[in-house]
Order: sequence, then C-alpha cells, then structure tokens
Amino acid sequence: MLRLLLASLLLCSGAANADWHQHTFAVMGTEAHLEFWLDNDDSAQVQAAIATVVAEMERVNQRMSPYIDDSELSQLNRTAATEPVTVSQELFDLLTQAQQISELSAGAFDISYASVGYQYDYRQQRKPPEAKVEQVLAAIDYRLIQLNQQQLSVAFAHPDVRIDLGGIAKGHAVARSLEKLQQLGINHALVSAGGDTAMVGDRLGRAWMVGIKHPRAEHKTAVHLPLQDEAISTSGDYERFFIDEGVRYHHIINPKTGDSARKVVSVSVIGPDPTTTDALSTAVFVLGLQQGLVLIEQLPEYQAVIIDNQQTLHLSSGLTP
Repeated sequence: MLRLLLASLLLCSGAANADWHQHTFAVMGTEAHLEFWLDNDDSAQVQAAIATVVAEMERVNQRMSPYIDDSELSQLNRTAATEPVTVSQELFDLLTQAQQISELSAGAFDISYASVGYQYDYRQQRKPPEAKVEQVLAAIDYRLIQLNQQQLSVAFAHPDVRIDLGGIAKGHAVARSLEKLQQLGINHALVSAGGDTAMVGDRLGRAWMVGIKHPRAEHKTAVHLPLQDEAISTSGDYERFFIDEGVRYHHIINPKTGDSARKVVSVSVIGPDPTTTDALSTAVFVLGLQQGLVLIEQLPEYQAVIIDNQQTLHLSSGLTP
C-alpha cells in the first residue's frame, strides 16, 4: 500500500500548542505516522502513547509479515499445504475478513496472489517468465484457503498456494493502534502506515485534511479530503514498480492474470474501518473504474476516489457534489 500526504496542520514539539504530539517511525516496510491530542502535557503519558502504537504496529508485523521467517504467516505458508495449521484468533479473523472481501469482489482481492507475487523483484527489476506465471496461476484462488472455525485451523488445497497479507495487514495494524490509543483515553488521533490512515475524532473542531498523492507528480497532491472518525486507504502503481520495455510492473497483482493490474493508476477508499478500506482499495484497483464503482456503490458506508490512466479523477456518488 502507498504513502498518503497528510495535509493536516502538523505541530512539532515546541510548537505554540504543546498538547498536540506526533511521531514518525519505520515499520512493516513503510513509514508510519502518529498524531494525537492530550488534555495535559504530561511527557510520561506522551511517551507511553507513542510506545504503545510503535509496539502494536511491530507486534502485528512480527505475526503477519511474510518476510520474517518465524512469523505466524511464514509458518502457515510453509506447512498449510501439507497439513492443517492452527493459528491465533487474530490471524484467523483477518483471514476470514480477507475471504469475505474476496467473495464480495469476485476474487479481485485475493491474498493468494502471493503464489506468483513473490516471484517479482521490484528492486532488481525482475519479473517471472510467462511460463512460470502460467504454471502457478492455478494456485491463485482464495477458495483454496480452507478455514476451519471450530479448530481455528487453516489448510491450503493446492501445493503451490502462498498467501500475503500486504493488502490488508497495514489497515489492521492501524485499526488496532487506534484502539490502543482510545484505551489510553485519547479521543483525537490519527495513525497512518503507508497508504492506510485512520482517525478517531477530529482536530478539536476542524476536520483532518488528508491529501491523496498525485500518481504521476512526486510532490503534488491530486485532491484534499476533510475527514473525521474515518479511514482512508490508497492503492497506486507508483511506488513499488519498474518499467521494462515501456511496460510498468508494480506490486498490485491481478489474481486472474498473475500480472500487474493496469486499468487505473490510483484508488482511494474512504469508510469506517481501516482494515476494510485497505482491502477494498486493492479490489477496486484490480477491477478498474467501472466495475470498481459498481462494487463501491453496493457499500453505502464506503466511498472511492479513482484516478484513471488518463489521470482523470472520478468520485463515487457519496462524494459527488
């Protein structure tokens, strides 16, 4: 997922209003950002809030990263094709939510895309041979991920299935972090990780202003949105990518082809739950403009901003003036 430009009025330590606090840190392969309001300027409370969010983000990372060898997800990927694997309630619930969004989007969102996705190397600008992609396409199907609710177990019905939660785990981490802040009595806060951002409350009478990055201009913003008590997630083709013979290869994989989805260049989804907006932004990106809007219009609590290949902005009906 991708970095959002936070256009709220950021206040550094030492600024005129010392009760707003912020912290930026690296986690889950991206930059995370935290802003929150405290009714007092107790430095111990400030540091406790920051430490709580940092620890929660890292806890989710340690459990759900495919790049950490002993993570719960990595262990699942190693074993589930040969025998059912009992997992934590947290991971099982997230896999269940992923399955539900896969059903809703007719497979446009599919965590088993990793069966081919891991063979792309964006740093080295390498893509898998077409023959290899064709070989593993049969393993990209969310229905091959078998969930047993009674036993909290997961099994893969194909030997080549591999899953990646990159399209949903950051939203989950953001949601959990906001819950932790609210448990500390903080009711005005923003947490972001990459392209996933969620807010509780407002900025004391003002909305949070969140800017969606222009997909083809590094330092420009395509649109600003006033938000409060909502989440926004952006998926785009402009951060993890390389160009080979004029073709852009990026990390948002179309599960039906094993190739990068190219119907649009950026999708932002706004709604109450950051885990859901995270997954829906990927689904709409894969579906493209027309089908993506059809999906969003079925979900009255969610809205979308889509930028097509001609860099034209499209809004779902709930955002249209």
